[in-house]
Amino acid sequence: MARLAVVTSSPPSSEGGHLAIGHALVQAAQEAGHQAALVITPDFGFGRTWSTYRANWIARVGEVDQIISLRYPSYAVRHPAHVCWLNHTMREYYDLWPGFAASLSPLNRVKEGVRRRLVRSADAWLLRNNVCRLVAQSETIRRRIANDFGMRAEVLHPPPPQRAYRCEEYGAYIFAVSRLVSLKRVELLVRALAEPLARHVTAVIAGEGHSREELEALALAIGVEKRVTFLGRIDESAMLGHLARCRAVCFTPLDEDYGFVTGEAFASRKAVITCVDSGGPTELVTHEQTGLVTEATPAALAAALARIVDDRALAERLGSHAAAFVSGMKWDAAVRQLMIVP
Repeated sequence: MARLAVVTSSPPSSEGGHLAIGHALVQAAQEAGHQAALVITPDFGFGRTWSTYRANWIARVGEVDQIISLRYPSYAVRHPAHVCWLNHTMREYYDLWPGFAASLSPLNRVKEGVRRRLVRSADAWLLRNNVCRLVAQSETIRRRIANDFGMRAEVLHPPPPQRAYRCEEYGAYIFAVSRLVSLKRVELLVRALAEPLARHVTAVIAGEGHSREELEALALAIGVEKRVTFLGRIDESAMLGHLARCRAVCFTPLDEDYGFVTGEAFASRKAVITCVDSGGPTELVTHEQTGLVTEATPAALAAALARIVDDRALAERLGSHAAAFVSGMKWDAAVRQLMIVP
């Protein structure tokens, strides 16, 4: 069996999804008989981009037979047997560039434009020359790779992390768990609660982020503060408890890379309500089979929320199909697909 390093970059004190996937992959590799460890390389943030890339380029992962990199720019780590299971590149310099550039002063727009060109050139070179095999974590990511680099990639959806998922009931509330930042569009859920069709719907939202105060203020302003609870950061046990007891999960990000909360909801026999432009979640959520897919408007989302809250049998049926679907996503199969050494 092989000695494996799963490598991902991360800012200090970050708890992004790539780390959950990294820990799960290490556990699965160990269960398959490999010696595996997670190696976290630096991400120094904006203003220190080249220091981040250099730190990853010179990083040493020890005496291992293979590495599997995840988040940018861990694909800069050098090893002769290197598979990149790409989570995402630095999206501000790719699909998020228009909005990012619009937020900058003219001078900073020029500076960041230069950094953008250099980063994109470095990424293209690294993914072509420093990586033996390129695998995308979703079809959404595969399309970005094709559009940004003209490269082909396989798609391998990460299974849900190995946790004690269960279904206790189909309670009367909608659950959402996410970082509270604009791209996750939790605002859409809050606004949907104020729509006439959803004025009897309650929601519980878990997670922290710089948008939390704005979301709480919005709930108060539109009169839904008594029907939405903001829990803040919760631990794994609490999250699994809510997944076990909620009616369904609402996850409506904008063009999400993957979003493994979808698979976690499925593993808890819960349907997921998402939007047509949500990216990764729509690859798992089939409308009327494993969840509901709506237009990204408060009114459309409200109709979906009300429908699943008003019809417990529908929630159970969709949840059952979701559980059957996710049961076919296996970590041992993922490990076999990602390994290129015996």
